[in-house]
Amino acid sequence: MVVPNQQKVRQVSSINQNRNRKKNIAMSSSRVIEEPERPPDEKVCVLNPVPLPAPIGPSPNVDLPTKLLTARLADDIDRSIHANMGRYTAGLSPEGLAMVYFDWLVHLAMAPGKRARLIEKALRKAVRLNVYMSQHLTGRPVESCIEPLPQDRRFRHEGWQQWPFNILYQSFLLNQQWWYNATTGVRGVSKQHENIVEFATRQVLDVFSPSNFAWTNPEVLETATREGGQNFVRGWRHFVEDWGRMVSGQPPAGSEDFKVGENIAATPGKVVYRNELMELIQYAPATDKVYAEPILIVPAWIMKYYILDLSPNNSMVKYLVDQGHTVFIVSWKNPAKEDRNLGMADYRKLGVMAALDAVCAIVPQQKVHCVGYCLGGTLLSIAAAAMARDRDDRVKTITLLAAQTDFSEAGELMLFINQGQLTLLEDIMWDQGYLDTHQMSGAFQVLRSNDLIWSRVVRNYLLGIRRPMIDLMAWNADATRMPYRMHSQYLRWLFLENQLANGNYIVEGRPVAISDIRVPIFCVGATRDHVAPWKSVYKINLLADADEVTFLLASGGHNAGIVSEPGHPKRSYRVATHHEGDRYIDPGTWFAQTASHEGSWWPVWHEWLVRRSDNHVPRPKMGAPDKGYPPLCDAPGTYVLQA
Repeated sequence: MVVPNQQKVRQVSSINQNRNRKKNIAMSSSRVIEEPERPPDEKVCVLNPVPLPAPIGPSPNVDLPTKLLTARLADDIDRSIHANMGRYTAGLSPEGLAMVYFDWLVHLAMAPGKRARLIEKALRKAVRLNVYMSQHLTGRPVESCIEPLPQDRRFRHEGWQQWPFNILYQSFLLNQQWWYNATTGVRGVSKQHENIVEFATRQVLDVFSPSNFAWTNPEVLETATREGGQNFVRGWRHFVEDWGRMVSGQPPAGSEDFKVGENIAATPGKVVYRNELMELIQYAPATDKVYAEPILIVPAWIMKYYILDLSPNNSMVKYLVDQGHTVFIVSWKNPAKEDRNLGMADYRKLGVMAALDAVCAIVPQQKVHCVGYCLGGTLLSIAAAAMARDRDDRVKTITLLAAQTDFSEAGELMLFINQGQLTLLEDIMWDQGYLDTHQMSGAFQVLRSNDLIWSRVVRNYLLGIRRPMIDLMAWNADATRMPYRMHSQYLRWLFLENQLANGNYIVEGRPVAISDIRVPIFCVGATRDHVAPWKSVYKINLLADADEVTFLLASGGHNAGIVSEPGHPKRSYRVATHHEGDRYIDPGTWFAQTASHEGSWWPVWHEWLVRRSDNHVPRPKMGAPDKGYPPLCDAPGTYVLQA
């Protein structure tokens, strides 16, 4: 029998236990734990408490309450609808686009002064165009109303200076400028919304550029007159061939001339390690003596590794081997649907760390020059920061090629990174298990639509000119897929939340910081890089506390700026080193005060590596069978051949 006081005490104790239990649950839900601590079949990303659902299908747990099953079914339906919608919108979120345009329109409607200013600008542009037209008709020399931007190549043909094409392109540029004024500078519109509205409006206007149509493009009309219309016949054949290849999943015309392992990715070597995510290639030495420290290259898995081992004349791998370096490179697996749950931690452990273990076993008692390209450089930075935190000193130097560590100013690619857009992409990947190559390449092409879409349409189909395929273009067509979990984590943790730069990125239960990296850093950016803008790459100077950070700015884009072999025409670079204790220099000032040099930057980097390498030693053997790293097959291996 329980007396009343005892019963009251037990009730209070039970209430306190329930409160403590709820408190513990709340604390555990907010605790930051690295994702790989989950069981292999768990479907929840625990670094951020955002559920990553299991694939479509009936739930195997029939004991769950009906209410939960209904909620899961409703979520599956919504995700399926979004995934199918995304296939018809090129992966762009229509809800997000509608929201940002609504934001712009509402604020513009509440800004009568801005609208009056736009009306004034429209009238002034109309008057200017009419004056230009009148003066041109009189035959007097007249200056253009507006000049194209330096990177705009659409109107360079001399035919655009003749009547009536000059009026067409001048009116188009004035109209485009007016819309830029209309979509920017509206008070109250968030900066990201303003950028999206301006970008999307520009893309729509570019569709209607007079250069895109045969009857308004003087170069096309001149070619048709000269060739009797044969350019249209060739263009039609090109269109039919390209369409047929696209729908059948074949690579672009001319790609068949480049064979992996024959005339590209042909540097001799052996696969000395393989796991479920990557193969490690060791290249055969080209000299009797080699520098003591080996080089480990970690490319991005958004691309196949042989961007750095193209033809023998422009292979970075071959260049390094010929200079006397022992070179290893990671060749990533092309993930399929069953790899949907591979995450960033898997790529770090099974990729960078597993490769480093193998290199240190094959070339013992030597530190390693580590190189990371693009996303591979970001991953290498994470791994190196974790190693520095844990006092793992196997890294001798770090080279980052077009790799970002701070994503706060990642260029126009950030237009595709917001909550609504990521939700749509996650739904597409949830349905497929991965992000398809066409869905990724479409976003990158839109960023440079004039260069990568419309100029090709005009050249291939209106002018009937098919440029010869080159190795870099053939490699670009050999794209890879992105696993669902990894790509979602990459976009959210790095792009959306910028965890690495903010000190919130978690590795094995604890955050990592780039400032812990103290080894020398060589960082390369590219002037026209639209994937990793050089000013974003330059921010390594703010994050790293290394004794020295050498920053080199190469001419070219994200790929051509890196594949910049000696002897390549029209190549230049700027380079300077920031030492510990030096004051910070902003990128604009750095650019202005750093001299430009003609030629390839590869020899500069090679000399930088040599100054931080020991004397020559006998070349190592291929692999280390006695340590579990026997040569498995010839380079380029098997993973690179996966379609």
